[in-house]
Amino acid sequence: MSVVVTGATGHLGRLIVEGLLEAGVAPDQVVAGGRRTERLADLAARGVRVVELDYTRPETLAAALAGVDTLMLVSGSEVGQRVAQHGAAIDAARAAGVRRVVYTSAPHADATELVLAPEHAATEELLAASGLVVTVLRNNWYTENYVPTLQQAAATGQVVASAGDGRVASASRADFAAGAVAVLTSAEHDGRTYELTGDVAWTHDELAAAVGEVLGRPVTYVRATPDEQRAGLLAAGLDEGTAGFLVALDQNIAAGTLADATDTLRTLIGRPTTPLLDGLRASWAASAS
Repeated sequence: MSVVVTGATGHLGRLIVEGLLEAGVAPDQVVAGGRRTERLADLAARGVRVVELDYTRPETLAAALAGVDTLMLVSGSEVGQRVAQHGAAIDAARAAGVRRVVYTSAPHADATELVLAPEHAATEELLAASGLVVTVLRNNWYTENYVPTLQQAAATGQVVASAGDGRVASASRADFAAGAVAVLTSAEHDGRTYELTGDVAWTHDELAAAVGEVLGRPVTYVRATPDEQRAGLLAAGLDEGTAGFLVALDQNIAAGTLADATDTLRTLIGRPTTPLLDGLRASWAASAS
């Protein structure tokens, strides 16, 4: 098996590359792609083929995918551009003779109001029409996304959100990366779509309690209205677009769009997913290092 991992300079892509090596995939069968290849020098020293890979530059896609069996398409981070970027990668994969694509999507991407979902749903449609063998990994929320919440609570003793009693079935990036590695290293997952989540869906009251444990101080969940949350985010210096996105996400959480916990991820990786407290503690330590 040979596999190219996009976004290898990012958190998830890097963990997937390292997971493949730990799983026994030969380094010369792993291609780590990213825009800033200097960040991948240590992987190159371990025998991994490191390539420049830029969704907006087709020539880099063609070079990265040459002779590769599998494309691990880690979804891009540039909201509003991802459908075009992912489409370019899918087209390049077809042209290069790639056999299969594994894609990191969003929970219930084709049947949800989640603010992040439309670009993922559109990408899934492109993949379905591509003629390639496809596995879709619909990843729930990353626990690491709550580092800003930890920072807010460290300064104020509060977790402020408009998520109500909605639940989030988060897991750590390492958990989701391990799931991707399990899929990449076995053909039994070809053609499947998996809803991947943490084992437990938690509330923001539970989040505040866990944050307080990490910080060693009392932390309270402040139940804001959407307008109150938006005003607070704008006052903190966020732009309208980012503030609106965060408020919309909390409304999605309140409506239950991230609450559907399954055992699929723990089955794939052969262990329980990382508990919320452990994930927050590791994220906080990493952010301080």
